[in-house]
Amino acid sequence: MAGERRGFIKWILGGGVAASVGAFLYPVLRFVDPPAVPEAVVNEVAAGKVQDFKVNSGKIVKFGSRPVLLIRTGETGWKAFSAVCTHLNCTVQYKEDARAIWCACHNGMYDLNGNVVSGPPPKPLDEYVVRLRGEEVFVSRRA
Repeated sequence: MAGERRGFIKWILGGGVAASVGAFLYPVLRFVDPPAVPEAVVNEVAAGKVQDFKVNSGKIVKFGSRPVLLIRTGETGWKAFSAVCTHLNCTVQYKEDARAIWCACHNGMYDLNGNVVSGPPPKPLDEYVVRLRGEEVFVSRRA
């Protein structure tokens, strides 16, 4: 009789430990391997009106789930690049005084063609196409 009780208690405690371990591991495994979520394909976004951008300024624009850096280089000059640094995926910004694209994470610099000037970034930024339609500014993927 005592052996049966002892066996039953061991079984209950073992099941509780197994359930606790499972309750801990399940969310960890879900975090490590998240479910695939298809990203909506975006080929073009409206970035705003021409008058919203002063000359020699930059603005981050959402391009689907990715940021794009839109730069007005002159009265009629526009550039757009991925705003994700090629080094460690930090968000880059436009430095008006240097007329360059700068990553604050490790002081990486890119020129206005997206090429690496200094710092650790291993490759240039991906370039996007800027088009004006009337007073609207649009950014799109390269064909």
